[in-house]
Amino acid sequence: MAELSWPPQGKAAVVGKPVERIDGPAKSTGAAKYAYDINAKGMLFARLLGCPHGHARIKSIDASAARQVPGVRSVKIMKEPGKGRKSEVLWEGDLIACVAADSDGAAREGVAAIRVEYEVLEPFVHEEFLAAAEQAGRTRSGGDNIKLQREPGDDEDEDEFADKEIARLLEEADVVVDAYYGIHSICHCPLEPHGSTCVWEGDRLLAHLSTQNVSGTPGQFASPLGITANDVTVHCDYIGGGFGSKFAADSWGVVAAQIAKETGRPVKLMLDRDLELKNAGNRPSGFIRVRVGADKQGVVNVWDSHHWGTNGPSGAPVSQGVIPYVFDPPNRRRRVTRVRTNTAPSRAWRAPNHPQGAALSQTAYDDVARKLGIDSYDVFMRNLPSVSNGKADVYAEQMRIAADLINWKSKWHPHGKGEARGSIVSGLGMALHTWGGGGHSSSCLVKIHPDGGVETFLGSQDLGTGTRTVIAMVVAETLGLPPAAVKVHIGNSQYPQSGPSGGSTTVAGVSESNRRGATAALEELAKLVAPKLDAKPEEIEAVDGRVRVRGKPNRSLSWKEACRLLGMKSIEARGEFKRGQPTDLSSSGVAGVQMAEVEVDRATGVVRVKKFVAVQDMGLVVNPLTAKSQIYGGVIMGIAYSLFEERIFDARTGKFLNADMSSYNLARLGDIGEIVVELYEPESEYRRGVIGLGEPPVISPGAALSNAVCNALGVRVPVLPMTPQRVLAALEKASVSS
Repeated sequence: MAELSWPPQGKAAVVGKPVERIDGPAKSTGAAKYAYDINAKGMLFARLLGCPHGHARIKSIDASAARQVPGVRSVKIMKEPGKGRKSEVLWEGDLIACVAADSDGAAREGVAAIRVEYEVLEPFVHEEFLAAAEQAGRTRSGGDNIKLQREPGDDEDEDEFADKEIARLLEEADVVVDAYYGIHSICHCPLEPHGSTCVWEGDRLLAHLSTQNVSGTPGQFASPLGITANDVTVHCDYIGGGFGSKFAADSWGVVAAQIAKETGRPVKLMLDRDLELKNAGNRPSGFIRVRVGADKQGVVNVWDSHHWGTNGPSGAPVSQGVIPYVFDPPNRRRRVTRVRTNTAPSRAWRAPNHPQGAALSQTAYDDVARKLGIDSYDVFMRNLPSVSNGKADVYAEQMRIAADLINWKSKWHPHGKGEARGSIVSGLGMALHTWGGGGHSSSCLVKIHPDGGVETFLGSQDLGTGTRTVIAMVVAETLGLPPAAVKVHIGNSQYPQSGPSGGSTTVAGVSESNRRGATAALEELAKLVAPKLDAKPEEIEAVDGRVRVRGKPNRSLSWKEACRLLGMKSIEARGEFKRGQPTDLSSSGVAGVQMAEVEVDRATGVVRVKKFVAVQDMGLVVNPLTAKSQIYGGVIMGIAYSLFEERIFDARTGKFLNADMSSYNLARLGDIGEIVVELYEPESEYRRGVIGLGEPPVISPGAALSNAVCNALGVRVPVLPMTPQRVLAALEKASVSS
């Protein structure tokens, strides 16, 4: 195979240029078909029954009336009554039963007719209040992580040594920040809820599934259905958002398939919005007590923290691996406590644990600057030598770029010392983030046809990020064609296997496989073209719609002329990439800097974003148009979780009080201010190859906005989201204590 590298020959012709999404017309005209849009002949409509209690045990279920509702064809019990753990309901909305009927109305009537007798148990949803969790027996230690500089041969007990050493380091510090920070759990809120339309074709299942894991979900259907993964085809041309929540077939997907098999009719089951919010994914919360010691320049030398949070009933620790975030001071101790709550289990949410890590730690670095009365920018810059990812030089340059774009040096003022316009005060804040972004394993089949047509097939998916477009661009770059000349086939598990879209792994993975497949296909074509041009196959290249001898453009054939040499048989070439294998096409590890300018009304507590700057590296930028779109989207999601978004529970009943889109607050158009995106692509980063981008932009907004609000007020609003109530409470607390 020819050498695989970027750019292919000198300057890239397609890669790196802005290209509009090739599926844009289908989406904008309504031609794009989502899982909900599939309407099979004789289809049944299914609806789910969720438990109305935050914690309960099922004593009995009577579905006889539901089965008598006209049009109801199936009632499936999903939780059995009894005394064991299987009968226990651990959160409100936990699924009890499924009803399938000839119409949606009949299915809803059937669900309403089911009678369930519950033994109501005491719920616990106090995830922020550690003392309450400990009193309720809802905590367990997640362990300590200690990294302290110590003299060789010191054999003191580790805990005793750590206590003494941390006390000494804090005593010697020029400034100590003793603080509390928090970030509440949020839901994924995809525009398209979870669900599928399941159709049996003989003994084979076709599942039109809203998923970000096309190749990985057939086996999840197969096992409980007693068939093999080869007997399942998962189809997903388009998906209305996933953000980490749609990797699985899920219990409701399997139930839909079971009912379809039993009734011999297709079944459509999409979650109602309230059940979507209650069951289909959330990001864990995180809270922290921390002591930080720094010198007069703001350089942090010691970190001592205890943090806790929840992912629901199991109480797995949150942010355990990323505190302190990005920065890694020379002396640190971290203790983690798990909190078990009667809330739904969490799922991966865009950059799992990193937004919490940034919000729980980089606020402390900003508070060091506040306490010293010095510029936060300088404190962040002075702490760059301690970053854990070795990208201090990248952060430094990104900080300079971001500062110029937001005009930091002329707008910054000491915390709480800015000029007020009536009750309105303004402030600046910043934060850093990191992410991996290495490509997942991916395989594809590239075809070149005698008429010049080019197709590529792989079991990937497009979350709306422009994956189809990127694939077309990579193949087009390799074959010297425009992206419109490449037909991309994804969204079907029968195509060659490719990884799930999670962890910012997709763009690098599919770029790797398609670059390799297209290169292999071109090599086969070169064997036919070379004799016609009196050249060796290795001397053949494809550029600007022609196949030619390298360095001799006058000796060439048009693309169609070259493809006619195939006769009646197409070229088929596979491209394979295994995650972790050595490669010059892609890499991992990125850095980003974000800065925010806000206005805060001290009278009402309302925070308004004026300007938000995001500077981001991602190695080689395949498509700057869709790359910037990813960053805009990440920033908007960050503004939402920073200012508006949280799950709210009733402490007494455990009910999810705002499980609907009228009261679960998200950012609206007027809430986001001006967003400025800068793609950081110097030669050093460009040469690293393709790296994923989906996760990084959503990490820093919480910390950056919290720091900006603190700069405006001179008071920290410690817990996100910074709602008006929390802003006013922080001002009142500061007023009382002053």
